[in-house]
Amino acid sequence: MTATMKAAVYHALDDIRLEERPVPQIGPDEILLKTLACGLCGGETMAWYKKAEPKVLGHEPIGEVVEVGAQITDYKIGDRLFINHHVGRVDSHLSRRGHFTRDPFYSSMKLDPGGVCEYYRVTAQHLAMDAHKLPDSISTEAAVTIEPWSCVMSGLKVCNIQPGDTVAVVGAGFMGQGFVHLAPLFGAGKVIALDFSDWRLERAREFGATHTINPKTEDAVAALRAANNGRLADTVIVIAPFPQAWAQAEDLVEVGGTLHLGAPLAPGTDWVRDGARAYFDQITVTSRYSSDHTDTYSYIRLLEAGRIRADAAISHRFDIAESARAFEMLRAAEKSLKIVVYPHGIPKEKAHA
Repeated sequence: MTATMKAAVYHALDDIRLEERPVPQIGPDEILLKTLACGLCGGETMAWYKKAEPKVLGHEPIGEVVEVGAQITDYKIGDRLFINHHVGRVDSHLSRRGHFTRDPFYSSMKLDPGGVCEYYRVTAQHLAMDAHKLPDSISTEAAVTIEPWSCVMSGLKVCNIQPGDTVAVVGAGFMGQGFVHLAPLFGAGKVIALDFSDWRLERAREFGATHTINPKTEDAVAALRAANNGRLADTVIVIAPFPQAWAQAEDLVEVGGTLHLGAPLAPGTDWVRDGARAYFDQITVTSRYSSDHTDTYSYIRLLEAGRIRADAAISHRFDIAESARAFEMLRAAEKSLKIVVYPHGIPKEKAHA
């Protein structure tokens, strides 16, 4: 092992630097992973969401064990692992009520120093709560989707979808594609994707959307009714983090349906609703922040069973030296889905994929 490693460090939205950082030192109950690949998350483009700067970019890594602490018996050098970047605990009021991700302990637990670097340290709590050896049937790139699409899984668990329900997804970026793709596993019948980008809507069809609507060129409510026997959607999931998108999403929910907030608005942003409709339409509003150990476990089993086309969601690959360009593509949010960075170089078989 060398003493230092390369890391892509976020200083500002337009300032991603490749820096030399110390390779983390592990304790007797910890392990060190070599980063095989790491996905970039759209949440990393929300400057207000950053808790501290500078910060090593990325929180969706897949790693290979290269060092184990003296007390470690469950893992060995060479194991390929998914470790959730945040993990909860069981002995708190919020956790005991099922809100693991809202316990402040959850966000305090982090991989050291992050994902887009050559090596990262995993704590004993991570190993105890949300660590998974990956079978050969799950590719490393497919595994990169475990963290983000487990968040999709978490959201779908509270969407109240009944068998045959019509589900509309507002915003067809990578996370929106996840909701489109996984909603049928929860019983959805028609799945309708809405986005301003025809390119993204084409991808949504590939991931299972039965209908697509571009609100820029057509009346979304009228188009939804035309596709759904005159009715609105039983569940509407809004991923686009803009007040206008939330208003549009609410207009698409049928009486007695569910509106799921799949991404946050910036702090201080008002969301105004019609009070009479809020009462009489009996619409349930849900949200879920991140994913806990039960969500990742569910997702990995579905992935292993071949129910999820995760590999198809990888649109671009970059070497760690190109992290700034990868992040700029993420910010542009145009013709891309999941962007993956390879800290040790893009594998030859993926270089021209």
